Amino acid sequence: MKRPSGHEIEPHYHKDVVREVERTQEVLVIREGKVRVDIYDDDEREIESLTLEDGDVILLAAGGHGFEMLEETEMVEVKQGPYAGEDDKVHITRSESGDT
Repeated sequence: MKRPSGHEIEPHYHKDVVREVERTQEVLVIREGKVRVDIYDDDEREIESLTLEDGDVILLAAGGHGFEMLEETEMVEVKQGPYAGEDDKVHITRSESGDT
């Protein structure tokens, strides 16, 4: 959000709402360092590689993803829950050429 000085958000809380989660989404905030993010489609084909650095933020909402730390990196990972740990993941097998 970007709001002008003096803008107020009324005090509030969020009601209990039953939600059905179809897919885990996550946000990464790169605090320090450099990370290569490989993005995959739903057919496990690599479609793009991005380099994220200090202050970058990415929303991973669909498809697959993998990471390589290109420098020592500190990042914050935010996932909506409930998160089932390893039971929540299907690992993608990468070929040496990057093609699957």
